[in-house]
Amino acid sequence: MVLSPEHKLVEQIVPQEWPSGTPDAWKGQRKYQPAITVVESATAGQIAFGMVKADLNGLVPTPEALKVMTAERAIRFRAVPVYYRESTLIVAISNPADLDMMDSLRNELSVENLEFRVASESDIERILVDFYGAKPSLKPSPREAVAAYRTYASGKSDLERTELAKEKTGVFTGAYAINPVNGEKIPIWIADYVLASYGTGAIMAVPGHDSRDLEFARKFDLPVRVVVQAPAGKDSIGFLDDGVAVNSDFLNGLPTAEAKAKITAWLEAKGLGKKTINYKLRDWLFSRQRYWGEPFPIVWRRDASGQPYHEGLPESALPLLPPALTDYKPTASGEPPLARAKDWVSLPDGAVREVNTMPQWAGSCWYYLRYLDAKNGNAFVSKEAESYWMGSLSTLNSQLSTKSTPGVDLYVGGTEHAVLHLLYARFWHKVLFDLGHVSTTEPFFKLVNQGLILGEDGQKMSKSRGNVVNPDDVLVEFGADAFRLYEMFMGPLQDTKPWNTRGVEGVYRFLGRVWRLFIEEKSETAFEQAQTVATQPDADLLDHLVMNGTIADVSATPAQLKVLHACIKKVTEDLDHLRFNTAISAMMVFVNEANGWQTRPFSVMRTFLQLLAPFAPHLAEELWARLHRTFGQNPPSLGYAEWPSYDPALLVESEMEIPVSVNGKHRDVIRVSADADNATIEATARRAEKAQPFLEGKTVRKVIIVPKKMVNIVVG
Repeated sequence: MVLSPEHKLVEQIVPQEWPSGTPDAWKGQRKYQPAITVVESATAGQIAFGMVKADLNGLVPTPEALKVMTAERAIRFRAVPVYYRESTLIVAISNPADLDMMDSLRNELSVENLEFRVASESDIERILVDFYGAKPSLKPSPREAVAAYRTYASGKSDLERTELAKEKTGVFTGAYAINPVNGEKIPIWIADYVLASYGTGAIMAVPGHDSRDLEFARKFDLPVRVVVQAPAGKDSIGFLDDGVAVNSDFLNGLPTAEAKAKITAWLEAKGLGKKTINYKLRDWLFSRQRYWGEPFPIVWRRDASGQPYHEGLPESALPLLPPALTDYKPTASGEPPLARAKDWVSLPDGAVREVNTMPQWAGSCWYYLRYLDAKNGNAFVSKEAESYWMGSLSTLNSQLSTKSTPGVDLYVGGTEHAVLHLLYARFWHKVLFDLGHVSTTEPFFKLVNQGLILGEDGQKMSKSRGNVVNPDDVLVEFGADAFRLYEMFMGPLQDTKPWNTRGVEGVYRFLGRVWRLFIEEKSETAFEQAQTVATQPDADLLDHLVMNGTIADVSATPAQLKVLHACIKKVTEDLDHLRFNTAISAMMVFVNEANGWQTRPFSVMRTFLQLLAPFAPHLAEELWARLHRTFGQNPPSLGYAEWPSYDPALLVESEMEIPVSVNGKHRDVIRVSADADNATIEATARRAEKAQPFLEGKTVRKVIIVPKKMVNIVVG
């Protein structure tokens, strides 16, 4: 069972001590975390602990020189001095083998009775008594753990707490509930992904059939019980659809719908519950105030009796912009930041402005409309601009697109936005439609949720796991184009996939091959040598780079045109369907083919750069400019070039390859005309050179031809 941290029952049910048998993982964060570090990998009896350098100032009596020396030496040896008492310094380390390394430190310090050993739990207890004046526990009590977690959760917005991609957190309350159906004890937890404003603020977690509950259960090693059997071939754990009830006593064997009806009737008959309908809609939380949130166009006045009432500002006073502030913090009295602007708040006629603002992401509910007409000072978007961009037919799917289903052609966003942002964006849009400001009933025509990129260990990236990939590091080592290209090459956009640094290296090498298709390798050497001198401006240094001499302003051969137009077709179609990884594969095929050409036509190489531009824009733009300068041209930026189209006639195969088997075993491959009849195919197959040793002296009993696929010669 999981409660919201704000649930009113939390304070009533939490005991003073943990029930016997409570796992350590359920007891919340360690107390005194800034001062105590327990090394999880240490074996039994080898618990290491330590304090940061600043904590040495609290150790008395300790000479200042000793503090500095011990801190510097201990850091080098991966040990931190934590205790100095009666001329005894205890240095805690996680590896007993490091004890031998302490001899030099012992000699430098020259402190009487200096002792180095692996710290025991009694050491920890003694130190805590010295520093804290009592014998505290390494683990908090239930009430301390719950109080700390409630403080932690209170600093988050509903949006942050319900993000699907967020790592689940929570704490055991130390209390249990009793399942009225079977009498089982159920541990009661609090977790921030359960909101007080949703339902009763308490849920019966079902990790076997709810993705968030399952993630929570696995995080804290809670049991996962399957109560709905999935159809054959599907995993029952995490199964979300209807199935058959299992592990459910008198409900076993019933379809999900019947099981729900029966348990509801049973609970009502026993007086333990009743059927209700709960809606997931809830009030929009405006409690988190930010200066940069949209101010409400409202002023407050008082009537003759002194009662406050509010008025909306006239249209002429809109838009209402916030005043300039240098201090954005809430006031000491807890008022929002806008309350600091006294002259702005108080009006000459005695009225005062509303100082609350909307949540800072409220603007994301309609920003896409403002983009259409961003400089319009009279309206958030003109009817003409809105009709042109939002009311036109979608270009992504002509079969599904009608006048009733236009809107933003494509919206790409993570599933974590589904709960609040996308929901409220639709609400705002529908209100604007009802008021006649927009011409479409829905804001977005197509929605795509991109997959999550995991750490190299296959787990969700997390600072606690130490598997976070810093984009800045990737940019420094490989550049923006390689980073961008690799993320698109990892796999389908919607799939969750792990990061692999070797994959980035492979994409980086591919971009190097593209560069060398255009730039003479020898000129790179001259460029690198000129860089070492560094007496010329960067622009002059780049003049050392020379276009590859194989590129010429000549007509392309039919074979070259076929390779190019096959690439245009594949990349264009894959871009339309967001299949970026296979589009990149098509360009790799082109590069491999072009590497074998003795002459590379200017027109072909120019078109290839247009295909590359969406994936590696910096490299493509640089090569585009150099290619045209070499041939005396000065075109506009690559971003303004018209997207190329392919000629289907150039992709028609005049010949085809067909594998030849003898008695079912592959022996050779033949090439025949694309319109060859079966008689021609059979005759050619019988003459296949590599098949002859298996045909000589044999009687051909049958020839099986699968059109355009294969030929199998049966001999005996």
